[in-house]
Amino acid sequence: MERFEKKIKNEMKNSDNLSYPDFDQMWNDIQQDELKTNGGKPVVIVPRKRKRFALVAGLTVALLATPVYGALTYDWSNILSYREGIQTALEQGVGQTIEQSITKNDVTLTVHTAFIDDNRTLLLYSLKPNASWSGKDIRFEQIGLKDQNGDLIKGNYVHKWNDELGVFQGYFETDWIAKEETTNVEFVIENVKFIGDISRPINYDPNNSDTQSFKIQQDGIDSVTLQAFEQPEEKTLLRTSILFTDDKRATESWTHIEVMDDMNQPIEKTGISVSGTPGAKGEYLSQQVFNTDSLRAKNAKFQLTYNQTLETTNGIWNINLNLEKKQLKNASFKEVLNIPMDNDPMEGKIREMTVTPTQVRLILEGSGSYYNFPYTDYQLDIGGTLLTGYMLDLYKRMGPNEMELRFEITGIDAMSLANQPMTFIANHRINEAEGDNNPIRLTDISAERQSLTTHIAGYPISWTYYMKDNNLYVESLSSDTIFGGVIQTYYQDGKEREYGIPAIQGIFGSENNKRMDVYENFDKTELDIFISNYTTHDHDDVLRVPLKVGK
Repeated sequence: MERFEKKIKNEMKNSDNLSYPDFDQMWNDIQQDELKTNGGKPVVIVPRKRKRFALVAGLTVALLATPVYGALTYDWSNILSYREGIQTALEQGVGQTIEQSITKNDVTLTVHTAFIDDNRTLLLYSLKPNASWSGKDIRFEQIGLKDQNGDLIKGNYVHKWNDELGVFQGYFETDWIAKEETTNVEFVIENVKFIGDISRPINYDPNNSDTQSFKIQQDGIDSVTLQAFEQPEEKTLLRTSILFTDDKRATESWTHIEVMDDMNQPIEKTGISVSGTPGAKGEYLSQQVFNTDSLRAKNAKFQLTYNQTLETTNGIWNINLNLEKKQLKNASFKEVLNIPMDNDPMEGKIREMTVTPTQVRLILEGSGSYYNFPYTDYQLDIGGTLLTGYMLDLYKRMGPNEMELRFEITGIDAMSLANQPMTFIANHRINEAEGDNNPIRLTDISAERQSLTTHIAGYPISWTYYMKDNNLYVESLSSDTIFGGVIQTYYQDGKEREYGIPAIQGIFGSENNKRMDVYENFDKTELDIFISNYTTHDHDDVLRVPLKVGK
């Protein structure tokens, strides 16, 4: 009880926007054998003969029946680690309290708080499954907002299980913005799927360098193919290609290869893994890097792990919401900037900026049909506070010559945003250059690995090439860390260029400059290849663009 009272006091110190009960009146009601909520509804009757512990317990029940309960028990920081602006708004008492629930088929959905501004709409929700639910996660067949015309507004959602409270806590986020100050929408979830992991053993031999394929033909998975490639510093890159018979399986589940040790624990990966890259033939490509000794350990086991629906609770959970922008609007503004960025060969500019109490968005635009901003690290200086930004997924870019940067607001008073100076800072420039016309001569092409060294613009490049599964593999690597890697190679077939297919995906900004191209169904013993383009790193290049002068 002491711990609970302490938690109440701590929460009350930081909760200026909550609707509190009349504690004095409640205590009088307890002494009169009657306890009521704010609405006047009796909650519990405690006889006067009980000890003070019973009176405090009665007070606890009253607190749980008031709006304070939601703030006391729900900590959202665990799921908002990448949405710090929302967490900041919560701590500053900003956000529209909803606290509406609907229960169907013994599953309760509650919308707790809404945030709607000129950048996004985000809802904090919880979902309490029935006592017999199975699985470790949930997924919805459909989730979104429905506007007044009944059209579905899609978005993304994230949730985590809170074991202490027995609920999933999550948020739904969409780029949709209401045009009016207030708007009526419906939050809808359809069919709750309870998800568990399934693992199937794969008889992969890590000591066999050949490509190894395995037929699955179950649960929407057709087959899985694994290839191992040696990497510097005694590491091995494991490349996985998965074919699906069910398109939903490819987009909705995380299907991947796990490597387990003799204690049935996952073997730790090194470097950056890449998952879900679409292949030319509709396959799902992934790559993971392991220490070679761990991968080839005697008791290492390989398994295909994926999500599977264990149980489905059918139904539609819908909650009508009247969303208001007024709470966040006072500290929001949008400006068309059209500020050019120096030394950008594609004539990039910062076209516009949208600032809200939870997030700043910058829209970048360049010339040409496809624009890539040449920096990897982004910061926004707002009155001396540095915010770290991220690039919107390239697959979801606004247009081919547009890019979007987002910065979550943290450590800044929302109401002071309009008066603060703002400067955009970009670091670690990646320069892209075209290759030269010097051919790289590959001779004695066979299953045996061959090597040679060439130079481009003063950078040494070590080449290794060999035949494998009727395909020619060409690896490139440079000892100079300023060299970012060969993006693609090609050979000349008459007047046409035949490009190699990248077999190892490069990570933009990564220091590992090893790349690999594959030429499929190759049948020659000699070949001249050329570098199409390559990149270099400039760690010391810093771009500063003043966006706004403070008042």
